[in-house]
Amino acid sequence: MSTVAAWEAVADKAVERGADDFWCTLEDRRPGLLPERVAPLLFAGLGRLTVGGDDPAGRAALLAVLGRAYHRHGLLPHAATIGDALLAAVARHARPVWTPRHTDAWERAARRAAEAVRHAAARAGDGPAWLPAEVIGHDRPCDTIAILTVRPVRRLPYQPGQAVPVCTPRRPGRWRWLSPANAPRSDGTVELHVRAVAAGRVAHSLVHDVRPGEPLWLGPPRDVGLCLDPSARRDLLLVAGGTGLAPLRALVEQVAAAPDGRRVTLVVGARHFADLHDAVTLDRLQSAHDWLTVVPAFSHDQGAKPAEQGDALTVALGHHRPDHDVYVCGPPPMLAGARPRLLAVGVPAERIHLPAELVP
Repeated sequence: MSTVAAWEAVADKAVERGADDFWCTLEDRRPGLLPERVAPLLFAGLGRLTVGGDDPAGRAALLAVLGRAYHRHGLLPHAATIGDALLAAVARHARPVWTPRHTDAWERAARRAAEAVRHAAARAGDGPAWLPAEVIGHDRPCDTIAILTVRPVRRLPYQPGQAVPVCTPRRPGRWRWLSPANAPRSDGTVELHVRAVAAGRVAHSLVHDVRPGEPLWLGPPRDVGLCLDPSARRDLLLVAGGTGLAPLRALVEQVAAAPDGRRVTLVVGARHFADLHDAVTLDRLQSAHDWLTVVPAFSHDQGAKPAEQGDALTVALGHHRPDHDVYVCGPPPMLAGARPRLLAVGVPAERIHLPAELVP
């Protein structure tokens, strides 16, 4: 059995018992070092980081959480003790398949992981590493997309346009970036829009398995380049594809909360009319605000009006004016060609806002 497979057995079947052993070992060696409530998420996250296998964005989300945890709890001077406790707990619960060969491989990987956490902690800000939250709503507007309404135990320190690491206990140690579709409401709730993809275990669980009443954890928000410039007052052209709508809808709600005279055009791309997963909310927003224009764009719907046929960026270019700031968020193929196309029609580079690649 590989080291990865041995960890998966621990993470999926015995994470609570492994975390208990992990914490008890730390408490014996360094009393008071780690709050007991922190141990399960730290154990699962460090194990996942050590065995690897995440895509770069998933690794970045995990490191954002671990770096904040190490910074907040002052763990860096005790990295060796934490590593020893982690290895002991994993080896115990991976029996009888764990061998000295696994220990050697684990220790090499653990050194690399510890260095990555050290760099992440050096960049981490203050505040909690994560907030517990409860899923209070789970809607499936189509087969591959879910809209989750979640309520953190405390108000999430989030600004519209940012991304947040999210973890479900159904996938211990796996964190994924999601951009809420709204600033926290008066009751603290935020919406998360998730699309299930073939290789995405976390997304699959959030879409198909998670139900109201289940817990989630929300990590520290990060600016990815989609936040509004507080000094600018130019009109906005927002171009969304798929669940890339979420952060751009949050920008619309930010303008609605403090209108400043700017006009907003939101172009929402989908393959067919049935794929517009947030149509009801968009209709409500457009009806409530005369400064907002919502334009659908259908790439594969022959029944759409001629002005609505085409990919989102093509349709959006028909609505562009020289005074626009342009924000684009959507799937990778859409983003890959966005900047060259916008520059080609004369949009200044400083007015083009795309999500930055989330890497460690």
